[in-house]
Amino acid sequence: MTPKSEATAEMTVEEFEQIAGTAPETVRLEYLNGKIEGKPVPDGKHDEIIMWLLEQCLQHRPDLRLYPERGPKVEKYRKGRARPDGVLAPRRHFLTSGDWAEPEGVLMVAEVTSHDWDTHQRDRVEKAAGYAAAGIPVCLLVDRQAGGFTVCAEPDDSGYRSITTRAFGALIELPEPVDFAFSGDELKELAG
Repeated sequence: MTPKSEATAEMTVEEFEQIAGTAPETVRLEYLNGKIEGKPVPDGKHDEIIMWLLEQCLQHRPDLRLYPERGPKVEKYRKGRARPDGVLAPRRHFLTSGDWAEPEGVLMVAEVTSHDWDTHQRDRVEKAAGYAAAGIPVCLLVDRQAGGFTVCAEPDDSGYRSITTRAFGALIELPEPVDFAFSGDELKELAG
């Protein structure tokens, strides 16, 4: 006779937030698909890409700010908590929010792929689905491995309906409500 398997209870959001609040600075924690995801702090090239993107946002939309590591609640996506590499929102949007903010008012999230073993599933699939389900209008993926950008727009509960991919160096257009375009020539050097 084989023993019965016991069902395991899913961690609550409150339990996750307590654990995430005590994690060392060398680890970033997220709560996706009912499980904790951890990854090391990004490398220097990753940081340079985020700073480059921040400069692009300030140059084209000085009324907005790209907030690094701001954690939106992606409630519709199994009560998740994600930490995008950048969150584009109006200036002072997060002034009174805690570690985890409501997604309302967020115009875009930006993710930069890392060289982690699970970057495909986490950055290209799970997080994008969560952002879409939370109603975040634009998701920008800077894909270092593919050497290009993916812009996702028109969110609904099942994902983004519009997906555009361009190589670094091509003009990339960010749709409404972000509404600006840029070229990523410099990222050819930074992506490696």
